[in-house]
Amino acid sequence: MSIQKELEKLIKDEVLVEIEDYIDDIFEIIAGKKETPELKEELKHMQDMKKDFEELLKDLEAGEIDDEEAQEIYDEIVDMLEEGFEEE
Repeated sequence: MSIQKELEKLIKDEVLVEIEDYIDDIFEIIAGKKETPELKEELKHMQDMKKDFEELLKDLEAGEIDDEEAQEIYDEIVDMLEEGFEEE
């Protein structure tokens, strides 16, 4: 499997799922009337991050990302996911 396909799979199967779950959690807190300015900012940040990853997917699908760039992005995402899991 090419690194572009691996990156695409990682984004679709892990990153976007994690982001969407987190956004859902934020909406549940907001629905419970426990909204704070920090929470609103976090929601905006996560929504922006989701859009960025969706744009990255479009670039991958269009073949606009070469092997080297795809590998760098893949490695960064893996590091990000590992750091996120260590904090939980």
